[in-house]
Amino acid sequence: MERLKQILERLNGKSYKAYKDIQGTYEIEGMKLHIDYVQGDPFASPSRIRAEFPAKRVGVQEDWLKPAWRRTAAEDYLARCVAGAIGKQESWSRGTGKSGLIAIDRPGQEVLPRTAVRVDRDKVEVRLSVGLPAAGRSILAREAVHLLCELVPAAAREGLLNADRSKLQQHLQLADQQSAIRAFLKEHGYIAFVANGSILPRESGVSSRPLKGSGVVPFESPPSLEVEIELPHRGPVRGMALRKGVSLIVGGGYHGKSTLLKAIESGVYNHVAGDGREYVITDETAFKIRAEDGRRVEKVNISPFISNLPFGKDTARFSTEDASGSTSQAANIMEALEIGSKVLLMDEDTSATNFMIRDARMQRLVAKSKEPITPFVDKVRQLYNEHGVSTILVLGGSGDYFQAADTVIMMDEYRALEVTEEARRIAGESDNGRRSEGGDRFGAITARIVKPESLDASRGHKDKADAKGLSHILYGPHTIDLSLVEQLVDPSQTRAIVRLMQAYAKEKQSASVSLSGMLDKLYARIEEQGLECISPYTGKHPGDLALPRKLETAAAINRLRGLRVQS
Repeated sequence: MERLKQILERLNGKSYKAYKDIQGTYEIEGMKLHIDYVQGDPFASPSRIRAEFPAKRVGVQEDWLKPAWRRTAAEDYLARCVAGAIGKQESWSRGTGKSGLIAIDRPGQEVLPRTAVRVDRDKVEVRLSVGLPAAGRSILAREAVHLLCELVPAAAREGLLNADRSKLQQHLQLADQQSAIRAFLKEHGYIAFVANGSILPRESGVSSRPLKGSGVVPFESPPSLEVEIELPHRGPVRGMALRKGVSLIVGGGYHGKSTLLKAIESGVYNHVAGDGREYVITDETAFKIRAEDGRRVEKVNISPFISNLPFGKDTARFSTEDASGSTSQAANIMEALEIGSKVLLMDEDTSATNFMIRDARMQRLVAKSKEPITPFVDKVRQLYNEHGVSTILVLGGSGDYFQAADTVIMMDEYRALEVTEEARRIAGESDNGRRSEGGDRFGAITARIVKPESLDASRGHKDKADAKGLSHILYGPHTIDLSLVEQLVDPSQTRAIVRLMQAYAKEKQSASVSLSGMLDKLYARIEEQGLECISPYTGKHPGDLALPRKLETAAAINRLRGLRVQS
């Protein structure tokens, strides 16, 4: 610490770039302070600093580290504690730009593998972003000493050494319970579980926190769909379990249909205690499908849904710079199937009407020979029978799906009722004259091989690749719009997608391995080496990353306007 103080005092008043002299490692009161990267300007991205403590001092236990979900939960909890400790500090900002900033990649409602804290058998690291103080572009040494030698160590010590061990244990136990529910679903052929008493509505469209107040209706399962699951560390939990197959969520407007589907789509992630959805668990491959007018599509086999286009346009390797609602929704489905999704989630409110249904009157007016689109209603059953892919659909305007459904849930004032038999009776009694289209088979799911050079992000002599918030990526000369990829929940996931795309481009085998196969290879490396392995700061501060699913990474690759697929 004395050495760091001496260097800083020597730099007082010098140009900001002289801060580079402090890069290195320092011993400060039983911890190591690694200054890995120093920003070149007070307005630039903040400096990257790691605070390292011996594992014994933090009290690391072997059961924090295995299984993998426990390590994720332990690191998540400690990151929350450090974020809380930073928030308790005096409001301290001295100087220009980001001067005085101390930040950690703070988790939200979801528990994700992330790089903010790393727990190992021998050490624990906290990865921080710090703004070094300046007046204009001149170094403020006294303020820098206070920041680096007092405030940063104090926040790290408070967050790690004073973390509530009983709450940490509860956090780990909740992860065990969520893992047990996931195992139960796989073993018994279910795709989603919603526990009784779950709070599904959120505060607002821009908040993932639970809605509070006397008007909130806790979820209760219909008796016919209720199951009981034995959980570790507590008694059993009861709730609604949806079997594999075709499930419909129906009901009037504003009765909770989309709220239930939103909770189910969020169940691909674990949630913290108090979220209201901590026992809402969904098959980890479930993917939300919607129409996405204007997106680019590159050589996707959409022929199960669209064929016989005018002028003989190929739909087995379909490409367009400006997809319609129906072609984009078809492409989104086929791309998800290509990466291995076994559950599709759809809401008619965000779907293309002509993709979802073509009624009997329209069939009579427009002959099938003149209509290239086979609606999803004629493919949803085939998709499950042939490929084992289930679908959960929110519907309010079309009963033509009743005949294809295994389960029909009606939402009535936010209460779930099972009405499967009644829906089947209605379907059997009222033949509206509609006839199935598109043949007896679903069709092929086609793998594609990406040309690795099309993922080159370089502009000039440097890579230009960066995430801009949750929903946009600047990649080379292109902007990737992920605003309609609805299951991305954290900007740190988007940052990780950028690094995964760059890693993909550098893989020597990528020119001969399918998109799905290459993502499997990259994610296997992450599972073995940790998320740090895709960071450009290998061995140092690994950046603010959280793990996205393969499906969201593939979605970003597929939306890159420079993407090229081998012919």
